[in-house]
Amino acid sequence: MQLYGKVIGAFLGILLGGPIGFFLGLFLGHQFDKAKQRARFGGFGRGFGAQGPQAQRVFFHGTFAVMGHMAKAKGQVTQQEIQLASLLMDRMQLHGEVRQLAQQAFREGKDSDFPLDETLSGIRTLSQGRRDLLSFFLEVQVQAAFADGELHPKERELLYVIAEGLGFSPQQLEQRLRMQEAAFRFSQGYQGGWQHQSDGPGAPPQQSEIEDAYDVLGVEPSASSQEVKKAYRKLMNEHHPDKLMAKGLPPEMMELAKEKTQEIQKAYDVVKKARDM
Repeated sequence: MQLYGKVIGAFLGILLGGPIGFFLGLFLGHQFDKAKQRARFGGFGRGFGAQGPQAQRVFFHGTFAVMGHMAKAKGQVTQQEIQLASLLMDRMQLHGEVRQLAQQAFREGKDSDFPLDETLSGIRTLSQGRRDLLSFFLEVQVQAAFADGELHPKERELLYVIAEGLGFSPQQLEQRLRMQEAAFRFSQGYQGGWQHQSDGPGAPPQQSEIEDAYDVLGVEPSASSQEVKKAYRKLMNEHHPDKLMAKGLPPEMMELAKEKTQEIQKAYDVVKKARDM
């Protein structure tokens, strides 16, 4: 807690104006402490938003540095993992200097002395308890680990460390892993064009597709229609690109948020069709 400004302000207030001066000095000192704290963390107040470009850079750098650390979890970083990281940068439409910064951060994360705990602590501090931002950060790491369609035991072990460093429980990570595994199959199915193959464009979704859609939404097939709607709205609210950007998501990462909302919408459409909602 910042107290320096309050103490000095209150003391000077008493000297200059008695009790009234005390309260005035206390107020001005409080404003000084707030300004000092904002400056310390790149100028952000609520979240870090547009007023905290430095904090956004820290978030962006940390995302790719931790991703690079994840790539090394299985041992030597392979050419395939580098290509997968490049594909993620393509999805984010990173070009020029911004892409070079992402690549540099990725390389730093591969170093044996990469300060993972400090990096995660910094991200958590900068996010100031904004769970949706921290959730997005964790989600990107889970996506990176699942990029090849498999989750190596060493990657899973590291994801637990990352989740704990961001303030998430093992149970919350497990749910996210189930959702991402289903999301991977779900997106692969859509890219293959489920409803436009042998069954025809108007055919009902297959059972496996429906099960994956439920997992993407994070609900059980036994959930009521109201519970399904509630889960859908919650996920859309958490991943809405405009809301995330207002809370501090770097603009370079907006494409991932848009992709996620599209994925959630497709899953909800499949469930609605299966339930005739």
